[in-house]
Amino acid sequence: MDAKTIILEVLKNEGEPLSAGQIAEKSGLDRKSVDKAMKSLKEEELIVSPKRCYWTPKA
Repeated sequence: MDAKTIILEVLKNEGEPLSAGQIAEKSGLDRKSVDKAMKSLKEEELIVSPKRCYWTPKA
């Protein structure tokens, strides 16, 4: 699985907004790859930020 898929799964399973650090911790990915994948997910509008620095999958 690629990092984007893993991040989306973590966000869907948690059911609450998570920070990039929490996503890295729960997914087992390193922070740099999480940041890079999240940038791509934001551009694709697959994740949204309900509050500053926290992310959740787009409904």
